[in-house]
Amino acid sequence: MRLLTVSLFLVFCIGMRAQEIPPVEIYSTKQYHAENQNWAISQSSDQNIFVANNKGLLEFNGESWRLYSSPQESIMRAVLAVDDVVYTGNYMEFGYWKRDKFGKLNYTSLSQTLNLPLVEDEEIWNILKLDDWILFQSLDRIIIYNTSDGGYKIINSKTKLTKAFKADDSIFFQSINLGLFKIENGKAQLFIDDDIVKENTVVNMFIHEGEFLIQTQNQGFFTYKNNSLEAWNISTQSILNQVSVYNSIQLSDKSFALGTISNGIIYLHPNGDMNYQINQSNGLSNNTVLSLFEDDDYNIWLALDNGINCVNTNSPFSIYNDQKGTIGTVYTSIVHNGLLYLGTNQGLFYKSLKSKDDFKFIKETRGQVWSLAELYDTLFCSHNNGTFIVEEDTVKTVNNSDGTWNVKPIATNQNLLLEGSYNGLNILELKNGEWKFKNKIEGFDISSRYFEYYPSNQVFVSHEYKGVFKLKVDEQFTKILSVDKDTSVDKGLHSSLLKHNGNILYTYKDGVYKYNKDLSAFKKDSLLSLSFNPNTYISGKLVKSDETNKLWSFSSDGLSYISSGKLSEQLEIEKISLPSSIRNNMGGYENISHMMDQKYLFGSSSGYLLIDLDKLSHKVYTINVNAVSTYVNNNESAEVVISEKGNFKNKENDIEFSYSVTEYDKYIEAEYQYQLEGAYNQWSDWTTKPSERFKNLPSGEYTFRVKAKVGDNLSVNEATYEFTIAKPWHLTNAMLTIYFLSFIVLLLLTHNIYKRYYKKQREGFLKTAQREIEMKKLENEQQLMSFKNEKLRQDIEGKNRELAISTMSLIKKNEFLNTIKNQLKSVEKDQDVKSVIAVIDRNINNTDDWKFFQEAFNNADKDFLKKVKSKHPDLTPNDLKLCAYLRLNLTSKEIAPLLNISPRSVEVKRYRLRKKMDLPHEFSLTNYILDI
Repeated sequence: MRLLTVSLFLVFCIGMRAQEIPPVEIYSTKQYHAENQNWAISQSSDQNIFVANNKGLLEFNGESWRLYSSPQESIMRAVLAVDDVVYTGNYMEFGYWKRDKFGKLNYTSLSQTLNLPLVEDEEIWNILKLDDWILFQSLDRIIIYNTSDGGYKIINSKTKLTKAFKADDSIFFQSINLGLFKIENGKAQLFIDDDIVKENTVVNMFIHEGEFLIQTQNQGFFTYKNNSLEAWNISTQSILNQVSVYNSIQLSDKSFALGTISNGIIYLHPNGDMNYQINQSNGLSNNTVLSLFEDDDYNIWLALDNGINCVNTNSPFSIYNDQKGTIGTVYTSIVHNGLLYLGTNQGLFYKSLKSKDDFKFIKETRGQVWSLAELYDTLFCSHNNGTFIVEEDTVKTVNNSDGTWNVKPIATNQNLLLEGSYNGLNILELKNGEWKFKNKIEGFDISSRYFEYYPSNQVFVSHEYKGVFKLKVDEQFTKILSVDKDTSVDKGLHSSLLKHNGNILYTYKDGVYKYNKDLSAFKKDSLLSLSFNPNTYISGKLVKSDETNKLWSFSSDGLSYISSGKLSEQLEIEKISLPSSIRNNMGGYENISHMMDQKYLFGSSSGYLLIDLDKLSHKVYTINVNAVSTYVNNNESAEVVISEKGNFKNKENDIEFSYSVTEYDKYIEAEYQYQLEGAYNQWSDWTTKPSERFKNLPSGEYTFRVKAKVGDNLSVNEATYEFTIAKPWHLTNAMLTIYFLSFIVLLLLTHNIYKRYYKKQREGFLKTAQREIEMKKLENEQQLMSFKNEKLRQDIEGKNRELAISTMSLIKKNEFLNTIKNQLKSVEKDQDVKSVIAVIDRNINNTDDWKFFQEAFNNADKDFLKKVKSKHPDLTPNDLKLCAYLRLNLTSKEIAPLLNISPRSVEVKRYRLRKKMDLPHEFSLTNYILDI
C-alpha cells in the first residue's frame, strides 16, 4: 500500500507540476461526426490525415472532416496511408481506398480480391509497410500483400500475436509466452526468448544509439545488446513502472511519446528524461491514448478512447495553463536573477526559470500587480497597494500611500525614479543605498498609467479618457510648473504612450504618432503605423522589450513586432498569427516580456504563452480545391469531377467550392482569398471560411481561383478550377441556328409574301389602270359614238329635214300642180290646155321624184324598205311607197298628193296594205311600221 501510494503520488505530481506544454487541438465527435473511439492514424502524400474510427474511415484536410462508412459496418481498427492509397483493416475485412475523379475515396476489398479465407472472428489491428509489401496484422497471423504482383504470404503464430513492429528495416512481432520474432525471408524466426518479452506485453521496438530498445506495457524500456535484455537506466524508469503504456512512437528528434491507458501522453527526451506530460487535466480530451502518429510537420496525433487530439510539438507556442485559477490573469512578467516573476491580479509569483517546479506566491504582494521593472539591478513591483522592491522571495515596501502603475528612470538623475500612481506622479530617491519615497509632484493629480520623462524636465502623461498632457516640472521635481494638453492627437480607449529609441510614441486607433520637438506636436509615423490595421484594431498598447529592443503591438488576428533589420538599421515588421480569441488576454493590458534567446512570454487571463521566434514557421503552403458541388432541386447537392474542366447545365448554376491548406497548428489560422473570373474579377477580402458558394450564375466561361495565407506566408500556388455553364436550351447554338434559319426562312417568306403582295398590288394597280384606261377608252368611244350618233342624229335629222322638206316640197308641188291642173280643167278645153295638163301629170307621176325620195329616205332610214320587203315579200312598189310615207308618220291627206290620188284612195290603200301584212284589226298600221 505504501508503494502504491507513493506511485500514485508520483503519477499525480507529473500532471500537477508547472508545465509549459505545446498547444493541443481537440477534435470532438461533434466536429468529425463519427463515434468516440479511434484506433489508428496515418497521413497521405497530400498531407491529409486519416483516422480509423469505430464507424469508418475519417479524412481531415485541415479544414473539414469527412467520414467514409466502414465496410460491412464493422469497427475499423487499423489504417496506413501509402502515397495516395489508404489501407484499412476491420473485422473480417481488409483492403484499400483510392480517390476517384470526384475526389472521393472508393474502397476495394483485398480479402475478397485475394479470395483469402479469414480466421473466425479475425480482426486486423495493425498495418505496416516494408518495401513493396503491406503487412496486415491480426491477433492470429500476419498477411503480407505484395503490391507489385498482387500475391500474398501468411505468417502464422502459435499463440496470440499482440503487435507487430518495424525497426531496423525489419518486421518484428510478439507471440504471447513464446517471445519476440523477426520475419526473415518470409518466415518467422525467434529473435528474443527472454522471460521479459514472454511475460510482458511489448508495445514497440526502436533503434536507439545503434541498439534495440524495447518498450513494454508496464515495465518501461529495456535495451537489447549482447543477446541479453537490460532495463534502460533512465530517470523516469520508476514512473514508467507505475503507468500502463498502450502504444509509443519515436519522434523525428529521437525523443519518445508514450500513450498510456489512463495517464494521457508522456514525452521523454532522447536520453529518457521526462520532458512533460499532457493529460485530461491540462489539455487532452481523454486520458486513454489508443494510438500515436507523428505527421510531416512534427505534430503528434492521438487516437483517443474519446476523440482525436493533435499536439503541436513543433509549434512556436507553449502554454502554461492555470486551470485552477491559482495564479490568475497575468498582467506583467520579467526574468530577474534567474527567476521568472509573474505579476497577476492575485499578486506576485515566481519560480526558477529553467525548473519545472510550481510557481510560488509571495504573500506580501496579495492583490493586483500592474508592472515589474528592473532598474539599476533592482526589481520594482508596481502594485495596487504601492511600490515594492523584490528580492527573490521577499518584498520591501517603497511607497504604500497610493496604488502605482509603473516606475521609470529619470535620465538626468540616476538617483531619482519617476513613479506613476493613481493620483499623479511621485519621486523615488536612492538614499544610503536604499530606494525611498521622496515626494509627490504637486500640481497634477490625474491617474498616470502611461508616462515618460523627456529632456528639459518635461513629462508626458497619457490618459485614455482625457488625452495627452505635457508637463513642465521644476528642477527639484517637486511641483508642476505648467500643464499643456496636446491637441495634435485625440484621446482614445486602449491608447498608450512610451519612449522608444529616445522618441515619445503615442498610439491609438489612428496609428502611431511620434513627438516632433521642433513642431511641439505629434506627427504620424507611417512605418510604425503599418503594424496597426483599422480592420483588426483592438488595442493601441505598445510594449517595448528592453533586452532585444523589439516593439510589440497587438491586433485581433495576431501580434507584430518591430525590430531593426538583420543587415541594416531599417525597421522591419514581423507578424505572428495568434488571434485574440486564442490569446485570451485582458484587452488594453497586453503584456509581453523577453525570457531567453528568442523566447518571449505573453500573459493571458489563464496563465501565459511562450513564443519561440526561432520556431516561427516559414513553411511552404499549398492550397487545394477539395470538392466542387452543384445545388439543384431544393438544395440537393451533387459532387462533380474536379480533375477536369467542368461543364454544367444551365440549371446547375448554384456552385460551391471547398478548399483547404493542410495546417494543423492550433494557434495558426489559414486565411483564404478567392476570385471568380467571368463574374467577380476582383479578389475577395481575406476570410477564414474554407468554402464559397456562388448562386444564380449566368451562362458563360468561368475560372475559380483561390489562394491562402498562413500568418504572413502566402501559398506558393493558386488553386484553380475552370468550368462552363451552358446557355439555356432556348439560347443554345442549335437553337440559335434554328432561330437563324427560321429568321432566314421567315425573312424569305415575308419577302415573298410582300413580293407577292406588291405584285398583286401592282397587278391590281395595272388592272385598275387598264380598266380605267379601258373605261376611259370606252368613255371616249362612247363619247365618240355619242358624237357620231349625235352627228348621225344630226345627219338623220338633217336628212329627215331634207326628206321632210323634199316630201313637203313634193306635196306642195303636187298640190300646186293639182291645183293648176284642176283650174285648167275648168277652163275651155283646147289642145294646148290638154298638153299642159299632160305635162302636169307627168310631173306629178315623175319617177325621178320617187327615186330622189327613195334615196333620201334610205339615207334617213337605212334598210327600212329591205326589212319591210323581207318581212312582207308580197308588197308591191306602190305598197312600199305607202310604207315609206307612213314611216314618215304622214297622214292620208298628206300622202294623197304624193301618190296623186285622193285621200280616200289612200285609205283604201292603207286598208289593202294591212291585209297584206296580215295585221289584226286592233293593231295600228302606222305604229307597226314605225316599230320595224
